[in-house]
Order: sequence, then structure tokens, then C-alpha cells
Amino acid sequence: MSEDDVFDPCGEVERDIGRGMFEEEMGPGSSMAHLYRGEIHRMKFWRERLDRTTNWAVTILAAISTWAFTGDTPHFVVLIGMVMLTVFLVIEARRYRGYDLWRSRVRMLQENVFANALDPTTGIEDPAWRRELSEDYRRPKIKITFEEALAHRLRRVYLPLLTVLLVAWLVRITAFDGATHWPASAAVGAVPGVVVSGVVAAFFVGVTAVACRPRTWKANGELRLTDVDVWSDAE
Repeated sequence: MSEDDVFDPCGEVERDIGRGMFEEEMGPGSSMAHLYRGEIHRMKFWRERLDRTTNWAVTILAAISTWAFTGDTPHFVVLIGMVMLTVFLVIEARRYRGYDLWRSRVRMLQENVFANALDPTTGIEDPAWRRELSEDYRRPKIKITFEEALAHRLRRVYLPLLTVLLVAWLVRITAFDGATHWPASAAVGAVPGVVVSGVVAAFFVGVTAVACRPRTWKANGELRLTDVDVWSDAE
């Protein structure tokens, strides 16, 4: 092998780089297998970070809900719980964007390498996947917007949790404030109850719109009910 063979971009050596990554005789110890293990490990690490944030959010929900109906606890502690859950939502949306970076690579390898290796008769659906994956390794980039990440986490976790707190707050200001009736019972200090109720209503309209508005999802490999085949008894 000469020096020209190594540095010539049109040389045979340059064209052969990476050819052995997909050969059957390489077996499970091939560089592709190690690459896949590494991507799985990174995806698992970011998945655990998401779960950790969710666990804290559920813990706070349980604590706030219990405290709000104990003794003379003011109703606005439930609103504080909503604020805390929103903070966790923002943190988790940022982490979800990082998780999607690794998850998208794993799904690309599963769809184009392992699925075709197990059933080679199906052919390659996306012949440009190697170039796409190569570019992603050269210049990694976040693939989904922050707003889409918020929508994912709201649909999966936070919209139900926030709804539980909303119901708890409504019960607290309507059934546990004695002679004070809504909207006066929703007041927080000098802020009238109508204003507080309006802010809460606007917040829930906003998060519901983010979670449920029609969109083209960019997250690659995010499994939804419409994407998963349901096995029936007849099958």
C-alpha cells in the first residue's frame, strides 16, 4: 500500500472503508454490533433521565394533593404544584430532545440493518440511510423542536398529571371553603378569584393546544398506537 493510496480520495482504499461493517462473516463481534450496543446504551441512559424526572413529578403530585386537603391549607398550594410540574415538564422536554437523538439512530439501525438481515427478501426500503446516518455522525443535530418535545411529554405523562391537579384545585375552591363561594374562593391574596381562574384556564387551554393540535411528527421511531400492528384472535 503506497502513500498515494491512503490519501487519494478516489483511490480504492478510500472506497473500501466501511465495506466490512455489514458482512455476515463478521458476526456479533463486528464493529456494527459494537456501534449498535453503544447507541442502545446511550438511549437507555437518556431514557432513565426521563423516567427520573417523571418519578419526581408524580411524587410532588401525590404530596401536593394530600397536603391541599389537610387542615386549613390554602388552595394555592395546588397552584404551586402546577408550577412545579410545569418546571419538570420543561426539563423533561429538553431531555426528550436528547433522547430522540440516540433513539432515532437505534431505530435506523434496526430498520435497515437487523430487519433486513433477518428477512433479506424484503429488500431495502430506504437506500440512502447509510449516507443519512453518516451525516448524523459527522454533524449531530437535534431532530425535533422544543414544542414537539413538549407535546410528546404532555401526551404521555404531564397532561394527565396536570389534569389531576386541576380537578383537585376545583374541588378545593368549590367544596372546602365554607361560606366563601367561587370566584371569591379562588382569590390569592390581593389577586381576585376571577383573575386567578382566568390564568389557570388560559394555562390549560395552552397546554392542551400544544399537546393535541394536528402536526407532522418529526420524532423517528416514536411508537404510537397508529404505528403498531394489533394482533387479533383471527391472526
